[in-house]
Amino acid sequence: MSEPHAPPQSPPSLSLLTLSDQIPRAQFSKRTLIRTILCRPDSGADLAGQRVTIGGWVKTGREQGKGAFAFLEVNDGSCPANLQVMVDADVGNLGELVHTGTSVLVEGTLKAPPEGARQRIELRVERVVEVGTVDPAKYPLPKARLTLEFLRDVVHLRPRTNTISAVARIRNALAYATHTFFQNHGFLYVHTPIITTSDCEGAGEMFQVTTLINEAEKAEKELKKNPPPSEAEIEAADSAVKEKGEVVKQLKSAKASKEDIIAAVAVLNKAKEELSKLEERAKLKAGILQKDGKIDYSLDFFSRQAFLTVSGQLQVESFACAVSNVYTFGPTFRAENSHTSRHLAEFWMVEPEIAFADLEDDMNCAEAYVKFMCQWLLDNCLDDMEFMAKNFDKAAIERLKMVASTPFERISYTEAVSLLENVKDKKFDNKVEWGIDLASEHERYLTEVLFKKPVIVYNYPKGIKAFYMRLNNDDKTVAAMDVLVPKVGELIGGSQREERLEVIEKRILDMGLPLEPYEWYLDLRRYGTVKHCGFGLGFERMILFATGIDNIRDVIPFPRYPGRADL
Repeated sequence: MSEPHAPPQSPPSLSLLTLSDQIPRAQFSKRTLIRTILCRPDSGADLAGQRVTIGGWVKTGREQGKGAFAFLEVNDGSCPANLQVMVDADVGNLGELVHTGTSVLVEGTLKAPPEGARQRIELRVERVVEVGTVDPAKYPLPKARLTLEFLRDVVHLRPRTNTISAVARIRNALAYATHTFFQNHGFLYVHTPIITTSDCEGAGEMFQVTTLINEAEKAEKELKKNPPPSEAEIEAADSAVKEKGEVVKQLKSAKASKEDIIAAVAVLNKAKEELSKLEERAKLKAGILQKDGKIDYSLDFFSRQAFLTVSGQLQVESFACAVSNVYTFGPTFRAENSHTSRHLAEFWMVEPEIAFADLEDDMNCAEAYVKFMCQWLLDNCLDDMEFMAKNFDKAAIERLKMVASTPFERISYTEAVSLLENVKDKKFDNKVEWGIDLASEHERYLTEVLFKKPVIVYNYPKGIKAFYMRLNNDDKTVAAMDVLVPKVGELIGGSQREERLEVIEKRILDMGLPLEPYEWYLDLRRYGTVKHCGFGLGFERMILFATGIDNIRDVIPFPRYPGRADL
């Protein structure tokens, strides 16, 4: 997909600002945000005659009138639309100003453009305050259409493009909506650790956190610089300590002066220090130290194995079992060597937990949350959504409206499998049978074709779900649920948590996991256990669903995936 050009001034349909004769200045900057000019019901037309200072980056520039003046399309990232700026040659160096990527801070007066112009207002510059120049021969983002794949190689500059800046504003709006939703419903925001010793998913695909490699490299360098002492050197040092000790002993027996004894003791202590250094250096070995044929993690930074978290769920549950309703929202990590358009090594998760609640409460919360986010984008980010609908997915806005206003379908896993087994108009790549983990093609068929709306599938086979999900009375399924939406399939995965100590202990062991790392988690069941539930929403998947962009690497500011961790 190519990086599309925004029209020079297509005013957003969303009335973000009310009509006023006064243009508010940015609170912490001596300038006016372009959105406060253009994102008004009149697209800024009634502001003609007002003096403003604006700053931004030149999207396009062109000299006209044989170099007498220039038109610049300036964007400051506050909205998709550009402000047209006219600069006379006697006000600024037009040769510096017109290049794409140039930053400008200019003062001037807003004027009505000539009749028939696309824009409703433009800025006539009276003073160029600051210019950040660009060498057009070297600037990596020319005016030509650029693919999103190309932009991943200039991740530090791609926020200047129309698409990535629009995605950033949509991402910001969804983050704001997330906090607003949970705060409005009395949830407590909890920061869970990024470094953990627990594997929430039990998949083992985790990034390890260790200093053992650094320590081994330090030891190797030290051994090359100062080879370990020989046995003869250590024996000589030991003999010196004994000799100096004998001197001290003789001086004390002879009742020598205090000064002589103190001096002899100092020599003895120095000899002991030298011996200690030699013995420590003798212990240095190349490579990572092992014990009983295995890496000795007791020597690691945390004195045990540690990893980057794959989920904050287990930790946030400890707060749910104390202060009731909570949520965490932060980065998670998966060392999965996958190059698909749906996988990242670092991604963000929204994970609420609700005390004294069951699976039905969980589904109700998930549905309300997704609807809230969709409506929030329609109410607060429509200009960016219109850009996405025009350039990436014509159905994006209608999809948001549908999800925001339509009750979600709810079916059991068994019902879902039965429906899919009876599909005649499509041949699935993955065979459908009871017990499988539904593939993306199955999920999307349910939500896009069969029901044409979001679907919540619940009560999954226990063999394909995590140990912490509550075992149902049939002993075959767990109280789990997935929210499926058009475009992406699974958006949310959640469950009622297993609150019965003996049941969850057995589930952990049945999955081949050790009990020891989860003893703290089991304590939540030993002491005041409570029925509770929760879910996780993949934040980047929500952005894919909203924008219609195809690759998850284009909806996170700094994508990390196999072979790439730029910046």
